[in-house]
Amino acid sequence: MEGFPRWGVAGMAALLLSGCDGTSAVFNPPDEPPPQDPPAGPPAIAVGPAFPGLAFSQPLLMLQAPGDASRWYVVEKSGIVRSFANDPDAELDDVDLFADLTGRVDASFSESGLLGMAFHPDFDENGQVFFSYTAPGTSGVLQSVVSRFALDDTGAVDLASEEVVLTLAQPRANHNGGNIVFGPDGFLYVGLGDGGGAGDPDGHGQDTTTLLGAILRIDVDGGAGSVPYGIPADNPFADNTECLDGSGQLACPEIFAWGFRNPWRFSFDRDTGELWAGDVGQNRWEEVDRVEASGNYGWNQREGAHCFEPPTDCSLDNIDPVTEYGHELGISVTGGYVYRGTAIPALAGFYVFGDFGSGRIFAVPSDAEPVVEPDELVVTPLSISSFAEDDAGELYVLDFATGTIHRIVAD
Repeated sequence: MEGFPRWGVAGMAALLLSGCDGTSAVFNPPDEPPPQDPPAGPPAIAVGPAFPGLAFSQPLLMLQAPGDASRWYVVEKSGIVRSFANDPDAELDDVDLFADLTGRVDASFSESGLLGMAFHPDFDENGQVFFSYTAPGTSGVLQSVVSRFALDDTGAVDLASEEVVLTLAQPRANHNGGNIVFGPDGFLYVGLGDGGGAGDPDGHGQDTTTLLGAILRIDVDGGAGSVPYGIPADNPFADNTECLDGSGQLACPEIFAWGFRNPWRFSFDRDTGELWAGDVGQNRWEEVDRVEASGNYGWNQREGAHCFEPPTDCSLDNIDPVTEYGHELGISVTGGYVYRGTAIPALAGFYVFGDFGSGRIFAVPSDAEPVVEPDELVVTPLSISSFAEDDAGELYVLDFATGTIHRIVAD
């Protein structure tokens, strides 16, 4: 599914252990500190059924409302959102319908549908929930839409309350991104792919006069008049009033970072506030980025840390991924979370992510410097469409193929 979505170190032990007369000798300078054990890697993990009585249809996301650990909300690709009590014994009869956007969502392509959901940080007070979905196209094949909704008297989403926040024409059917997350700063972060097609044929990844191929940052509480959102004052291009003037020198003020192919799932580290994203690769490399304001993450000049266009001597004026892996290990990265739970102490501080195609789950230290090789934690039979984090920081995995939900546990 295209967008769905080694370094060794040679030692000198033989030289140090061989004496001049052929006998074995060991040389330790008197002031040399004793050898240190290498840093401990992540622990062995397993995935086990979290809610064995439940299954959903092509789930793409699972989340809880801010500060409320009592319920889960599961987003299905078709446009349905279901909720259920956070009870491992929950059954299908316990599942409630939270939203039905099937009449507005175009889910007919492999990478289209209801792709994102986010509760407003003040959801318990204002009842606002945001959705990101693909709608039938007008000027393009599809239309990416981010909308705000209110709740009705039953606590479900009131479809009549929709306020469209942002729309963007998608020239092709794939690479729609679609994730939306509120940051610790209270602003909404929106992920958009490069507009589809192999190799970024329109050059959107490096074009800051389009919202495609970027992660946006907008103030959904700062709109004025007919403009449904504001621009945070410290956005990289906040002083620009539009994406493009006649000279083509401006950049879109909504852009936070760019150079992405298809950022499939990103999240904030609840301890540090750092933004982590999995960006789906082309033919060879999958990458994970620690996303910073004004960051250019390379696509389509580079795929991972490697030249793509041109294949050699490409621009290096962009940010290396924290980690990458080749297509011998997987074909479509799914971004995850930095583990901050308590059930697996040895996993604390590791960024955990996976691959949709191979079912592998990986980890890297959250303080790792680029570019490190990921640790493979476990190989699962799951089609990993998303990870989920509960209010306590424990992690879950969604299986797109079977619709089941699994929990990461110590092995």
